[in-house]
Amino acid sequence: MNPGLKLSHLTVVTSVLAICGSLRAKSSNLAVLQAAAASAPSGFHVVLFQGLADLPPFNPDLDREPFPASVARFRSELQRTDAVLICSPEYAHGIPGSLKNALDWVVGSGEFSRKPVAAINASLSSAYVLPALTETLRTMDARVVSEACITLPLKQKPLHVSTIISDPQVIRSLQQVLRHHDRRPPYLAVGLAVSSL
Repeated sequence: MNPGLKLSHLTVVTSVLAICGSLRAKSSNLAVLQAAAASAPSGFHVVLFQGLADLPPFNPDLDREPFPASVARFRSELQRTDAVLICSPEYAHGIPGSLKNALDWVVGSGEFSRKPVAAINASLSSAYVLPALTETLRTMDARVVSEACITLPLKQKPLHVSTIISDPQVIRSLQQVLRHHDRRPPYLAVGLAVSSL
């Protein structure tokens, strides 16, 4: 380290790619991720992945250059991020097809390998999605952060970002999930970065 560099001027930001497992425009899971981005602790930059619906059905015959453009963008965003945060509904005791399709596209390419990942369940009545999702992620060699895989005590449906942000307990839980991804050395001063929604 440059001895003339003042630590107070250093900024290290942990980037987090947030993936919603639902394609609904007013999804409660999307609202949770938007709330996580809006309330991110100092030193975290949360970006919402917007391309889930654009990914074609996984086909090994297409998993070669030139890759589909949407697949290449997804892989690039995963490569650039420090960690991943997934919030997904439960369909038929499992993962929604759109989310599973996205994960299938990166099984062979390895973008999730050793990548810290947290998963959030936004429904108290969903008991299967977290185990199913974390099992898939571990099979892909992702570093699932067990302490950051939580079910939020959310009862109101549909959920709105403003409602979630106004609940101190939920916001504390979301901020704690992000802090489990903190990659910053403890001696560095940290700046704030929050994505626009």
